Amino acid sequence: MAVPKRKTSKAKRDKRRASNSKLNKPMFVECPQCHELKLPHRVCKECGYYKNEEVIDAQ
Repeated sequence: MAVPKRKTSKAKRDKRRASNSKLNKPMFVECPQCHELKLPHRVCKECGYYKNEEVIDAQ
């Protein structure tokens, strides 16, 4: 069975783990009511609609 010769340092271990967790830009979708860009699964800030229902009065 393979056994490491030296203990992996915390810095080496954390550098290896950090390379897999890249941050992604948030994706934007078009609001079906006012056609403004908005974050998905959120109320549109321009018109106040979410899933074709007016949730807040944006005006």
